[in-house]
Amino acid sequence: MVDPESGLSLTIARIVQRLQGSSLHSQLERQARVSLHKPEIKLESLKEDIKEFLKTSGWEKKLQNAVYSELNVFPSPCHPAAPPEHMKEPLAYMRKAQRPVNEQKELLNKWNEMGTDEPDLSLFRPVYAPKDFLEVLMNLRNPNYENGEQPSFRNHLGLIQVPLKVKDIPELKEDFSELGLNIGQLGIDDSAQVPPEFFENEHVRVGQKVLTEQDSAAAQQYVRQGCPTALRADLWALILNISNQPEDVLYYEQLKSNVIQHDLLVDSLIYKDVKLTASNDDYYFVFEDYLYQVLLCFSRDTSVLEHFSYSSATPPKSYIRGKLGIEEYAVFYPPNGVIPFHGFSMYVAPLCFLYHEPSKLYQIFREMYVRFFFRLHSISSHPSGIVSLCLLFETLLQTHLPQLFYHLREIGAQPLRISFKWMVRAFSGYLATDQLLLLWDRILGYNSLEILAVLAAAVFAFRAVNLMEVTSLAAAEAVLADLSTLKVMPLLQIFLFATVT
Repeated sequence: MVDPESGLSLTIARIVQRLQGSSLHSQLERQARVSLHKPEIKLESLKEDIKEFLKTSGWEKKLQNAVYSELNVFPSPCHPAAPPEHMKEPLAYMRKAQRPVNEQKELLNKWNEMGTDEPDLSLFRPVYAPKDFLEVLMNLRNPNYENGEQPSFRNHLGLIQVPLKVKDIPELKEDFSELGLNIGQLGIDDSAQVPPEFFENEHVRVGQKVLTEQDSAAAQQYVRQGCPTALRADLWALILNISNQPEDVLYYEQLKSNVIQHDLLVDSLIYKDVKLTASNDDYYFVFEDYLYQVLLCFSRDTSVLEHFSYSSATPPKSYIRGKLGIEEYAVFYPPNGVIPFHGFSMYVAPLCFLYHEPSKLYQIFREMYVRFFFRLHSISSHPSGIVSLCLLFETLLQTHLPQLFYHLREIGAQPLRISFKWMVRAFSGYLATDQLLLLWDRILGYNSLEILAVLAAAVFAFRAVNLMEVTSLAAAEAVLADLSTLKVMPLLQIFLFATVT
C-alpha cells in the first residue's frame, strides 16, 4: 500500500519539477518582479502582498489551471521507493541524414501543399495494423493463473485472457452519472424533462461563463454534458491548458524547421498512413496537408518522450557510429519515441475541424496524445489502457447480452475482432464527425477512455436483432460496417441506464 501522505508528496514534487521548467514559471517570476515596484507592495508583508497581487491580476488562476492539468496527466502515485519500471507499469507481466539544400527549399515551398507531391511509397507498408496488435493482446497471460483459473475470471469466454479488474454496469452508472436519462445533454434530440432548445441556450450561457472565468476544473465538469460547437475549441484548450503563447508558436516553427532540414525514415510511414486512411475519408480528405504538417512535426518533438515516464511502453532506441548496445551512443528513434501504426493519423483528423492555426492544432493534438491516445496502442493494466478496454467490452457483452455473445462466438465472430479497430482509433473514421466530437467531449470531461468500451458494447446492443441472424464473421462485419448514422448519446444512455442489472 502507498502511504497517502508520501504519495501526495511525490505527486506534488513531480508537478513542481515539471512546472519549474515551463514558460508559466518564468512568466510568474517576471510578474512577481514587476509587482515589487507597485506602491501596495510593502517590505514587511512582501510575501503576502505578492501573493495577493498574483491573485487579483489573474495569475493565480493560471497557476491553478496548470496544476489541475498536471493532475489529470499523472496516474495515482506508486510507492516513492518503487523502481522506475513500477512507476511506468505496476504489473510485471505487462511491463538519418540531412537533406540537400535544394530539397529543403522545395519542401518549404510546398509546406501547405504537401499532399500533392509525396514520395514513392510503393515499397512501404504500415509497421502494424490494429488486427496485428489484437493478436498480441490475445496472447497475454498472467503466469500466476494458467488458463484463466482465477475464480472470478474462469467464466470469461472472450479473447482477452488476463484477469484485470473492470467495472460493471452499476459502477459505470455511478462514474458516468451526468449521462443519466433525466439530465440534459447535447447530442440528445428529445428529452422528457427539458426541451432541447431551452437546455442548449442555457448550456451555452453557462459555457460562456466558464470561459470568462478561465477555470479548467469547471470546464472539465461542464463538457460532461457536451460542448456547444461554437465553444468547443476554446473549452478543450482550457481543459488541456493550451494557450498558444508566442514561445509555443516559436517551438512549433522550430519543429517545422527540423522537418525541412532532416529527412527521416518514419516520414514515409506517416505519408503512407495518411494516404491509406484520412485521404480516403469523406470527412477528412480536405485536411490532408494539415495532417502531414502536424504528424511530421510530432515525430521530431522530443518533449513527447516525457509521457514514457507514466506509460508502460519504452521508446525505441538506435545506436550511432555502429556502437550497438553501448548506452552513450544510444538515441531515441523516432525522436519522439512513437512509431505510427496504421490509422494513427486519425487521432489528428477530427481536431482539424476545431483548430485552423497550425501551432495550436499541433499543441492540442500533442496534449490529447500524451494524456489519452497513447494508451490505445500500448500494453498496460491501466483502466483506460487498451487491454482493460477490451476486457470491459467483452465483460459487458457477456454479462448483459449473453445470448448475442455466445451466438457470435459459436459462429467464429468473436465481437472483439470487430470492435477492436473502433476502440484503438477512439472511433475516429467510424462515427460522423459531430458525433465523434460529442464522444471526445466526454473523454475529456471524465478524463477516461472507458466510455469507448461502453459505446462499443452499446453498438452491438443496438444491432443485436440483426446480429442474431448472421452465420459468419463476414456477415457480422457487414451488419456493423457503417456507424456513420449512429447517435452516440442515445446509445450510451440506453445501454447504461435502461439496461437491466
